[in-house]
Amino acid sequence: MVKALIAGGAGYIGSTVASACLDAGITPVILDSLVRGRREFTVGRTFYEGDIADGALVDRIFSEHPGISAVVHCAALIVVPESVADPIGYYEANVAKSLAFVGHLHRNGCDRIIFSSSASIYQAEDGSPVDEDSPLAPQSPYARTKAVCEEMFADIAVTGPRVLSLRYFNPVGADPQLRTGLQLKRPSHALGVLIQAHDEGRPFPVTGTDYPTRDGSGIRDYVHVWDLAAAHIAAIERFDTILVGAARSIAINLGTGSGTTVRELCVAFNNVVDTPLATMDTDRRPGDVAGSYTQSDRADRLLGWRPKLSLEDGIRSALDWMPVRDKLLKD
Repeated sequence: MVKALIAGGAGYIGSTVASACLDAGITPVILDSLVRGRREFTVGRTFYEGDIADGALVDRIFSEHPGISAVVHCAALIVVPESVADPIGYYEANVAKSLAFVGHLHRNGCDRIIFSSSASIYQAEDGSPVDEDSPLAPQSPYARTKAVCEEMFADIAVTGPRVLSLRYFNPVGADPQLRTGLQLKRPSHALGVLIQAHDEGRPFPVTGTDYPTRDGSGIRDYVHVWDLAAAHIAAIERFDTILVGAARSIAINLGTGSGTTVRELCVAFNNVVDTPLATMDTDRRPGDVAGSYTQSDRADRLLGWRPKLSLEDGIRSALDWMPVRDKLLKD
């Protein structure tokens, strides 16, 4: 039976990938410090509580699970404003610990790493589409940690584990079976803040209205988290056909290929809910940029992957998840 080690497997993305693994007949082995992840997301799954930089723990995992064929590295801090306020903490958690982690993986003979990267590393000043060869210009400490890790892993891949970096655009929604979802009480991403505002009966803040986009608000590529999880399954299954011979590392964009502005997101949200939500214009947040969306066929060509779920599907599943999340946080 195929096994995959999922670092950060108790977080939003990692736990959803673990669910998709189970559905695909792949056994997930979860490693998570629970700094941001939820223990509840590990119930019924093989789970090790600890840090990715803990070499003895990583050695123990590989000793107890010699069948691990790939590692999905989702462990990271991800909040842009928080990274501006605490860059040292972000470089420690996202870069220093990732370097230690890949060293432990190499020592244990791991040759396949699927890295959770981010589209925030692109130069995204004018809201235009990007592909994997577009210029990089990360604008926040968080984004720079992802760019640094990609470069670091590419250097290491020359003589160490091969690395497939998946550059996520903007995940929304939840596992359709509601096994896992966004676990934060006050999430910082647009849809989470939008739902929170709707629940509290207050206007949603459109953070930045002077971007060079079609309506002045930021533009993003909102991709359903379940579609993202499906891309990870394809990456695990096709890893050796993607990285062969001298090819040791590659990046693949994961997005819908369609840009949605914040104002358009609000319209889509109001098309789903019964009570429309008002908005109010506010200033940009520290580290924010106009945004971008993907324009690439690489995911289709290499992974055989195209997103199947719509933005409205993501909004609906996120709303369905909210009662489950509220009970989770209350218990």
